[in-house]
Amino acid sequence: MINRLIALSLEEDLGEAGDVTTRYSIGGNLAGRGNVYAKEGFVLAGIDIFKRVFETVDKGVIFSEARKDGENICSGANIISVAGPLSSLLTAERTALNFLQHLSGVATMTSKFVKKIEGTSAVIIDTRKTTPGWRSLEKKAVLQGGGENHRFGLYDRFLIKDNHIKGAGGITSAVEKCREAGLDLKIEVETESMSQVKEAVEAGADIIMLDNMSVEAMKEAVSFIGGRSKVEASGNVTLANVREIAETGVDYISIGAITHSAPAVDISMKIL
Repeated sequence: MINRLIALSLEEDLGEAGDVTTRYSIGGNLAGRGNVYAKEGFVLAGIDIFKRVFETVDKGVIFSEARKDGENICSGANIISVAGPLSSLLTAERTALNFLQHLSGVATMTSKFVKKIEGTSAVIIDTRKTTPGWRSLEKKAVLQGGGENHRFGLYDRFLIKDNHIKGAGGITSAVEKCREAGLDLKIEVETESMSQVKEAVEAGADIIMLDNMSVEAMKEAVSFIGGRSKVEASGNVTLANVREIAETGVDYISIGAITHSAPAVDISMKIL
């Protein structure tokens, strides 16, 4: 899947004519070397994908001085050096940087949320609100930032949301039908009120999501659940309120913004 994504990204950039600027202004015989460096501080993610883009363009590209995913990078620091045909370096540059900048942005935003809740028992997790085609990469970047992964897709956990509840005729019915499927999967139920929380507990849900609840409502729900189910807080989580949410005693805090709204970090490549 990642190879297909890289191929599609390069095809998007090269079109049918290829890198016309490099082909006609430089040609294909010159050797080159370049440094990729940070223009701000961030948590690194995506270095393997960065390399793979260059290798897709030219298997002869050589890498050195590479930093590792999960490392805190300081502004001005060299991240990786690349060497090979100059035309190949220039052709791969933007696509490779797009991956590195976005994935490092995801890791960096995740890290900020993780630091905000240090000392609590809560864990920052992601959602399915990811860039189409990029999910495996973005979820890996969340791990590099210190977070954890929620379900990967629609196939690896039952997550009974409001529309499922309506369609199934209630929480109890939805949970029973999922359990009857006989699949070895966790059953999570999205709730919006204490009455729904109580029904989810009685139905035996493994995880109960508190969706867009106030902090006071979360405290009440956590107290009522009393460890009978894991508890996930979700909806309108920000860096300003995540600590307060974590202190309610929830087990997980899911945040869509760490993947769908993470700003790309500033990284550049300079030919030496």
